[in-house]
Amino acid sequence: MPELINLTIDGRAVKVPPQTLVIDAAKTVGIEIPAFCYYEGLSLAAACRMCLVEVEKMPKMMTACTLPVSEGMVVRTDTEQVKQSRKYMLEFLLTNHPLDCPVCDKGGECELQDMVFRYGAGESRYTDEKVHTPEKQFSPVVFFDAPRCILCFRCVRVCTEGLGVGALGVVNRGVVSEIAPNVGDHLECDECGACIDICPVGALTSGIYRYQTRPWEMTHVGTICTHCGDGCKTTLGTRNDRIIRGNNRDRSGINGEFLCIKGRYGFDFYDHPERLQSPLLRVNGKLEEVSWGKALEAVAQKFTQTLADGGSFGVIGSNHTTNEENFYLQKFARQVLKTNHIDHHRTGDVVTLLDALSGKTSKLATVSDLYERKAILVLGADLALEHPMLSYQVRANYRHHQARIYVVTPQAVREDKYAAAIVRGRDYESLRDKLKAEPELVILFDDTYKGDDLRKLVDFAESLAIPVKFICLLDYANSRGAVDMGLTPELLPGYEPSGQAGMHVGEMAGAPLSALWVVGANPLKGGLERKAGFLVVQDMFLTETALQADVVLPAASAYEKSGTVTNTSGEVQRQTRAINTMGAKPDLEIMGFIAREMGVAAALGPWVPETVFAEIRRTVRGYELSMPVLATGGAAQTVPVNGRIVVDSGAELRPDLVQSDHNGLFTSGTLGRYSKVLNSVVENRLSR
Repeated sequence: MPELINLTIDGRAVKVPPQTLVIDAAKTVGIEIPAFCYYEGLSLAAACRMCLVEVEKMPKMMTACTLPVSEGMVVRTDTEQVKQSRKYMLEFLLTNHPLDCPVCDKGGECELQDMVFRYGAGESRYTDEKVHTPEKQFSPVVFFDAPRCILCFRCVRVCTEGLGVGALGVVNRGVVSEIAPNVGDHLECDECGACIDICPVGALTSGIYRYQTRPWEMTHVGTICTHCGDGCKTTLGTRNDRIIRGNNRDRSGINGEFLCIKGRYGFDFYDHPERLQSPLLRVNGKLEEVSWGKALEAVAQKFTQTLADGGSFGVIGSNHTTNEENFYLQKFARQVLKTNHIDHHRTGDVVTLLDALSGKTSKLATVSDLYERKAILVLGADLALEHPMLSYQVRANYRHHQARIYVVTPQAVREDKYAAAIVRGRDYESLRDKLKAEPELVILFDDTYKGDDLRKLVDFAESLAIPVKFICLLDYANSRGAVDMGLTPELLPGYEPSGQAGMHVGEMAGAPLSALWVVGANPLKGGLERKAGFLVVQDMFLTETALQADVVLPAASAYEKSGTVTNTSGEVQRQTRAINTMGAKPDLEIMGFIAREMGVAAALGPWVPETVFAEIRRTVRGYELSMPVLATGGAAQTVPVNGRIVVDSGAELRPDLVQSDHNGLFTSGTLGRYSKVLNSVVENRLSR
């Protein structure tokens, strides 16, 4: 470890590593040096001059955001000269800046507003008329007000460096300089909104949030994005049981400040006009609205009668529901309904990976490993489109640590721009010599690597004789948790063998079962007709499956319930309810009410998320996790098994059932269909 540099800042002794910038060194002792253009993790601009400080033995003030520390340096950040320079810079920035704080969406969160309050002059010496240009709309989610812009270039840098898109630039010179989009008068990009959140003023504003409310009028709830499997934390701003905006400005969660369009704007499905808010019961061939009591009674009576008659049950679960709901559902199916016909849509071959890694430790990578490890191998997936947060981590690793990226994909991907080697197709063997020379490696692979192909990949990794970790890429918010919790016929929670044969999703959809219970899934899409004698569906919308049901129970979305979810790298995080939607109930609560109506609630236990998770921690291997970590918003990785995954006679592992939907940035299964924002951006139409 390099020897630390000693310096003094405002009379305080500071010790930091070499090459640390003065602005960062000051933070280590609680001294804030103001800046607009400086942003941690992005290239240096020195554009705003707000961070000027006095440095002993230097003839003029220096920019703290570009000045590395040196031994014996003496820095002063709060002298009269420094204060005057900040005051003059603010006066200059306000020359053409409109004083429209009462109607600006950044009001209360504006860094310029804060700095003017702290350092600004009481009056301006500039009396000329301000330069004004009309507001522009770059896209459905991005508006731009040029007079408010202070040309800090944060938006340009986060789009080019952070996202790898380069959708924003600067045109013109002098007082008429302004930010401009990459295609004429509009953006064609990831539509992630990072440029809006990183803007220190109200120049870039959200088409979703603008003129809706003020930050102090909202309740801010941190929860987990319900779309893809990356597990991003999104902080939802709510008011009167409505979600107004999403961001993660406090950088809590494994994603830091990053969110894609789905995490930042794709929450609007929850109040779609077609959202179910009342149970439906089929009467005389038509679905009619009924009370919860009548709907639950109908389900309980039919389930009880089917059991008495010795009928057959099938249960199809979801990769969007929580760990608690998945655990309770499989317990209900196996202990009450006496069936092992239980499954869900599998999007990655987690089971084969864990089996192939039996006896080995420290082989499952976390999201932070993608930022910290020396080399990354991407197999099959278009990370930037299918797993944007993981792609962001890899890109940041390359920029900050010069990680070496290897790409083996069937088509061109964004990672090609900075890859050390590119292979089109599947021939990762051709990279053997280069990979063996790396000190360590993380391998990410998609659904095309499964069964024997995946075992060969693990053998290949072992033959490299270097530390290798794996991430099995999965589609949805709790795809990993669904497998861990035993939503498969061959395996119980924690990958214990079930010892029984059971039908899979496709088989249940086409079998003449006595009763089929579908929770948060849509197995009859694509024109399939139901074969089950009695069909119960829990969902938010009238999907193709729900339209054929005998009873439809309106379910709460992920943002309307609490619990835990497990992301694609096996990291468990707490989901927190942000709002309530009238008429909808969490899936766990619905299952509990059905159990109560059937008189079996005592056998299954309370349908309370905390109680169910306590049982999961006691009984499911790998889920003996630290509660303080989860309770405080952190992530804890589960390592569910360290031995062979064996199934007894009558059951078999079926890697052929693994099939990813390969969702892009603007699609996300059923939820994407009902998101107005995702369907409004031009990139969605271009990607079809």
